[in-house]
Amino acid sequence: MLKIAIPTRAGIVDGHFGHCESFTIFSIDDNKSVAAQESFTPPPACGCKSNLIPTLSGMGVSLLIAGNMGEGAVVRLGQAGITVIRGASGPVQDALEAWRNGTLADTELVCLEHGADHECSHGLKSL
Repeated sequence: MLKIAIPTRAGIVDGHFGHCESFTIFSIDDNKSVAAQESFTPPPACGCKSNLIPTLSGMGVSLLIAGNMGEGAVVRLGQAGITVIRGASGPVQDALEAWRNGTLADTELVCLEHGADHECSHGLKSL
């Protein structure tokens, strides 16, 4: 069983993994069908500076589909054995469907800025 986490805000893929409202977590069977779906509310601290990554890993998450995230989060997720696909947007179900269809590819961009009015439409770089 594969577990996929998607940072979520009001049913939409959140543009920044570390500040999302919740995670939608899908358990996927061998046929890429959804066997279960749950929601997880992360700690209030920035994702790469909290216990979020070990918690996701402990829940069995091995794939994270996101809008974007900082380089520290990308590194820490990889160290925890969680593969990252960045560049998703729109409804969470659509992002999952794009992954299931093989049409979702990692953009390999990381967000360079953090701050109160942070929007991930700026300060991006390729890894």
